[in-house]
Amino acid sequence: MTKSPADDEKRQTSRRCRWCGRPLSERAGPGRPPEYCRPSHRQRDYEARRRARELGLAESELIVAREAVDALHDQIYLLECAIDDASHDLGEDEGPEMARRAFHAVVEAARPLLRRPLGGT
Repeated sequence: MTKSPADDEKRQTSRRCRWCGRPLSERAGPGRPPEYCRPSHRQRDYEARRRARELGLAESELIVAREAVDALHDQIYLLECAIDDASHDLGEDEGPEMARRAFHAVVEAARPLLRRPLGGT
């Protein structure tokens, strides 16, 4: 049985950093697979778990600054607007150039959501 490039990509992205969610690549060899993409994320996750225990929070509960939530809502609203605009533009069926511009507008609206994790680094 041969492996396809999609199989390799799926294997590489199946595990994600427990702190930031970035994909982790599989590594061969002994030992446990990595859970974090960098040591600072391992430390931050430890500190967050310790603080959550002090506050009596469950694993599924999270404290987030209102400013971070408001910024996230703003970015989601901009993405929704870009999607609506692209849907309207594509409904006019003006050809591949319009589709390309609509696609790029949606990608640019989504880019800040990809770069900025909720609550910081």
